[in-house]
Amino acid sequence: MASLLEVSGICKTFPGVRALHRVGFDVGEGEVVAVLGENGAGKSTLMKILAGVQRADEGVIRMNGNEIEVRSVEEALSRGIALIHQELNLATNLSVGANIFLGREPTTFGFIHEKEITTRATHYLEKVGLEVSPSTLVGDLAIGQQQLVEIAKALSTDAKVLIMDEPTSSLSQKETERLFTVVKDLRSRGVSIIYISHRLGEVIELADRVVVLRDGENAGNLEKSEISHDRMVSLMVGRDLSQFYAHDPQPPGEVVLEVSGLRTPVHPGHEINFTLRAGEIVGLSGLVGAGRTELLQTLFGITPALQGQLTVGGTKRSIVNPRSAIAAGLALVPEDRKQQGLIIDMAVADNLSLASLARDQRSGFLNFDAERNISEEMTRRMRIKTPSSRQIVRYLSGGNQQKVVLGKWLAMKPSVLLLDEPTRGIDIGAKREIYALMEELSEQGVAILFVSSELEEVIGMSDRVLVMHEGKISGELAREELSEEAIMRLATGRVRDVA
Repeated sequence: MASLLEVSGICKTFPGVRALHRVGFDVGEGEVVAVLGENGAGKSTLMKILAGVQRADEGVIRMNGNEIEVRSVEEALSRGIALIHQELNLATNLSVGANIFLGREPTTFGFIHEKEITTRATHYLEKVGLEVSPSTLVGDLAIGQQQLVEIAKALSTDAKVLIMDEPTSSLSQKETERLFTVVKDLRSRGVSIIYISHRLGEVIELADRVVVLRDGENAGNLEKSEISHDRMVSLMVGRDLSQFYAHDPQPPGEVVLEVSGLRTPVHPGHEINFTLRAGEIVGLSGLVGAGRTELLQTLFGITPALQGQLTVGGTKRSIVNPRSAIAAGLALVPEDRKQQGLIIDMAVADNLSLASLARDQRSGFLNFDAERNISEEMTRRMRIKTPSSRQIVRYLSGGNQQKVVLGKWLAMKPSVLLLDEPTRGIDIGAKREIYALMEELSEQGVAILFVSSELEEVIGMSDRVLVMHEGKISGELAREELSEEAIMRLATGRVRDVA
């Protein structure tokens, strides 16, 4: 396949950091090329260079064999290269059509031509299979639909190369499947796609080739026939991870959390009953909308239970807010770390000590010695990669941000740790570190209840699994019973087979 886009010898250095060193790859017309690598491998920097957000120090970019310069986003778009960011870049107070042509509106005598916007927007919406009116407010659309608006917007620029950065990170399973259909349709019509994702199952399904970066350099390529989970992981981390999941089941201890007759505000018609024992790692599985996140939020007092009883460490507890949950020995690492787990524009040290402020105050004043000690201990224990404890959290990688959230709670020494999608949006190496930490906490007697949409992760890390369906626990599986088929049977509401 002839190359549509080719990059070679790309170098980029920031103060004190070599981001890219002589990186090169190519993309053929109508080809999906996945670019993989751990956080910090250089993927984002390379994509920003291609999209004109940043400029390379050295290297060559060619389109159709001709060397080009990409000095701005506008110049990249004029060359047919469009970047769809992980964080959607839409004006939610404007209509779908206005967003698609924002900054490029067709005009007549200086006035915006609304009818032409509607006609042309309808054409691009049909291309991505989004059946909404161009006059619909973007803020009224679901996240998956907004993602399709971003793609329509890129196609309206006559994009020949679409760069998709973690496009499914916020999508439901149904929305993800719809996006896959759109990607495959675009490929069949000759649009080339550079696809970045930490979800290796998606890469296996979509990619024609895989390009792997490690430490800012090319680590290897895989043709379609060579793409497998193990091969991709091995190239990304530079070693074979045959024992990727660190879990070695321990004999469970005493019951530390007993939930009986719990009714959540989202699913008031179902009672939830289960127990957690010291040192157990229990997976909480189910389809989107099953009520997993809502259950964790109720246990932590974010949305107080309508009724039911929680017993922690043998003592009945009334958990009406997060403060009472923390006092009872519970900690929650939420699904959305940026919105709910961190104060993103505060320093690492401030975030790590945040949950401990009330405990470590001196006569109502902050205890800076305690804050420094917590920060140093947790940075070391969590192996957080940061230039200093005063680094703003926003500028850390996703994996290191997640470690800060975890470190904040571990400083409180909880007896029950609730984890909601603990490895979402982080690279394969950081995932392994999170798994190792879960194992370490298990050995120390902490009871862990974790939600994950990755069945491989649930099976690999759980002593047993609770499966939810439409707000109720539809079944429980012991470790020796775990399989994707068994979990999905319960997740879809089907009754367990009777031996």
